[in-house]
Amino acid sequence: MKIAIPKEASVGETRVAATPETVRQYVRAGLAVAIETGAGAAALATDEAYRDAGAEICGDAAATLGEVDVVLKVRSLIDHPTAGRHEVDMLTRGALLISLLQPLGDLPLVRRLSEAGISAIALDMIPRISRAQSMDVLSSQNTVAGYKAVLLAANETTKMVPMMMTAAGTIRPASVLVIGAGVAGLQAIATARRLGAVVKAIDTRPAVAEQIKSLGAKFIVLEVDHPAEGQDGYAADLGEEFYKGEQEIIAPHAVQADIIITTALIPGRSAPLLIPESTVRSMKAGAVIVDLAAAAGGNCTLSEPDRRIEAHGTIILAPTNLPAQLPVHASQMFARNVAALLDELAPGGQLNLDTENEIIRSMLITHGGQVVHPQVAQALDRSETEES
Repeated sequence: MKIAIPKEASVGETRVAATPETVRQYVRAGLAVAIETGAGAAALATDEAYRDAGAEICGDAAATLGEVDVVLKVRSLIDHPTAGRHEVDMLTRGALLISLLQPLGDLPLVRRLSEAGISAIALDMIPRISRAQSMDVLSSQNTVAGYKAVLLAANETTKMVPMMMTAAGTIRPASVLVIGAGVAGLQAIATARRLGAVVKAIDTRPAVAEQIKSLGAKFIVLEVDHPAEGQDGYAADLGEEFYKGEQEIIAPHAVQADIIITTALIPGRSAPLLIPESTVRSMKAGAVIVDLAAAAGGNCTLSEPDRRIEAHGTIILAPTNLPAQLPVHASQMFARNVAALLDELAPGGQLNLDTENEIIRSMLITHGGQVVHPQVAQALDRSETEES
């Protein structure tokens, strides 16, 4: 079995889907590995390190992707900026693609993969079960994002974060509000506490209260009368009326905060709007919002993806790919997650897309020229009906 790792073509993407460490693991297992020259450069993984690990170094994307069984990528496939064709068109029919695909948000790509006969595993559809934890790239990359978000906010604020007892008097600690206590939110809480901030956290799930409190933050309860978590372990859509009520609960805490980190996301949907302009208008001068839901529309009404703006005296950051700002460790974690997944997909080095396996069934989007994921297939059918 031959594995290919191309250089990421998406603008600003610095991560790589395999490191010399995981390439060495693949080679020891009897797999051949081809990697595009410079693929790991931004993550400080040199061609020489990959060659020493046993990989073949290829000159460009087309040479890397030709005649391989498995392709490992970080980001979704796009029109290649230098090859002059779409990355899907470089794949061998019958190959397996493993990548972050966001299939519900990119149905044209799903259709293209199906028509090209590519079997596609979407890393962002990983089931939230204990057996899949070692393969969960969303958790590992959200850990990086939550950490980096607080550092960005601390750099933007005009105040010091920790309490300080000085000869010039006492400096009060910064007040940080974290909205959403998933992996990114919990890491943001932990990082803010390590910096010495006073932290509050808001979440719709009572089950996370103990985790929040264990990190030294105050948990703000949002009462809900129906499940806030879906059967897949991800946050559920609670409806527009609920989110309007949530805005009212969040507002008095937001206006007291020096820093707000928002992380609320719903898979396959736009991010809930939790901080309207009216709340921003009432916030402290010099307050900072870091909106980690910007790629899905944002939790703050005023967020603009990948832009720093100032509105009503508040600084709003809306980064869409924070892990790419820390590519060494983000790549290391991503690559280890993918290696664990490959162990599940190809025990003994033989590829086996067993749909009786809950992990594979949850992540397999296209196979054998068909869209095999029920939720994605239904969304594609609806889209095609609307188009006709």
